[in-house]
Amino acid sequence: MYAIVEIQGQQFRVEAGKKLFVHHMNGVEPEQELEFDHVLLIDTGDAINVGAPLVEGAKVCAQVVHPLVKGDKVLVFHKKRRKGYRKLRGHRQQFTELTIKEIVA
Repeated sequence: MYAIVEIQGQQFRVEAGKKLFVHHMNGVEPEQELEFDHVLLIDTGDAINVGAPLVEGAKVCAQVVHPLVKGDKVLVFHKKRRKGYRKLRGHRQQFTELTIKEIVA
């Protein structure tokens, strides 16, 4: 059983027991339970229920594992040839790690 759920403007394919990294959520605590009700699709194995735009009465329950996780460093390098101009900047995106507990259809 899996579901397609919208969390903070992004769509994710979730299954019970799986880890999920979403954009950083302010104000969440470790071990906090969250519910997401913007469920777009549910596949139960024998039937697929597609919402228009949302599936009625469906929700995804998740638990916060780590409220702030930094992703891999992305290096941005700018150079202009023959001018001696070089600039290197780095960025690490912040995420929140969730564990999906259950999908309620």
